[in-house]
Amino acid sequence: MEPSEGDRFLRLLIEHSDDPRLLETTVRAARGRSDLVAALPEEETRRHTRALVRGVLAALEDGGPGEEVLAAAERLGSDRARQGVPVAAFLDGFQAGRAHLVRILIEDGRRTGVPDAVLLDGVSRIDEITTALVHRMVHAHRVAELEMARTRREGHVQTLRQLLHGEAVAVPAPLDGGAEYHCVVSDVSDPAVAARLEARLLAAGPGLCGLVDGRLAALVVRLPALPPSGPLLVAAPPARPAGVAPLYGLGRRALRAGAAAGLTGLRELADLALLTVTEAEPELGGLLADRLLGGLDPGDPFHRGLAETALAYLDHGGRIEPAAAALHVHGNTVKYRIRRFQELTGRPLADPAAGAAVAGTAHWWWALHRWLASARA
Repeated sequence: MEPSEGDRFLRLLIEHSDDPRLLETTVRAARGRSDLVAALPEEETRRHTRALVRGVLAALEDGGPGEEVLAAAERLGSDRARQGVPVAAFLDGFQAGRAHLVRILIEDGRRTGVPDAVLLDGVSRIDEITTALVHRMVHAHRVAELEMARTRREGHVQTLRQLLHGEAVAVPAPLDGGAEYHCVVSDVSDPAVAARLEARLLAAGPGLCGLVDGRLAALVVRLPALPPSGPLLVAAPPARPAGVAPLYGLGRRALRAGAAAGLTGLRELADLALLTVTEAEPELGGLLADRLLGGLDPGDPFHRGLAETALAYLDHGGRIEPAAAALHVHGNTVKYRIRRFQELTGRPLADPAAGAAVAGTAHWWWALHRWLASARA
């Protein structure tokens, strides 16, 4: 559509739209305002500047930006996101180019006698158009960022899954194939809870986190300080990425054992060794319970209290006061319960004189754990 004679600002813009000198000075203004834009190839900035100048002209002729102009703005926003230019730096360059273009138009308009009212109206219309373009650019930039983040995260989670399952895979950044990482496993499946834990795990250093086999797992260079009352996490000793698969399997087993025992917080895999091994053999534990605890009745609350006291006594190295503190009872109460326990079972809890004291204590500990688990079921 040909512009009317009265629209002198539009004619002024038409005259400048293909001016190579104006294009170059506008490009320099955009690149000079943002170092990140300046780091891009100059032809890249020139291409988008030319498209936007022509888009603004078309929008002025048509009374507003059409889909073709808006699509060009979306491409610019998306391109800048994929080129790694943050939205703030990208908008700095865009606004610098716009300000330069408007300033040149006003200067030339005044020199050629275009009334100030016409210039003001034209600048206002340009502002309306560029505002609409900025909205489209920012939206497209954000969409592209989210898509890239999702794609990158999906790739990282897939790599984490392959490493934990023992598949051959190239180790990606931020992991270092020669460095060592703790394999951390959990039973956390809620994405919101997993996201909070992931932030804590990765705050301690580089690593990978994600839902593997439906539960949060991670490879982290350092273990963070986590509240002891939080979800149970099991951390294996450091290992290179190529060697974490066996530790992942052990960690999953230790996690099941720890959860069954009611443990919480971050736990070292080695600290759960006995619990993990005994939990894996419930039938053998049941045989020990039948042999050592036949004098106790699982249905009797007093007998269950005796078993819990005996287990606390063993857990605290056969020391009365620490066991009493853990049970929130008096030391004399622990002494009484241990005596009654030994009377009912017909066996001493610890008998170093009989030899094999370590094995004997472990058998008692295992039998008590199995008996109490059955009694609570």
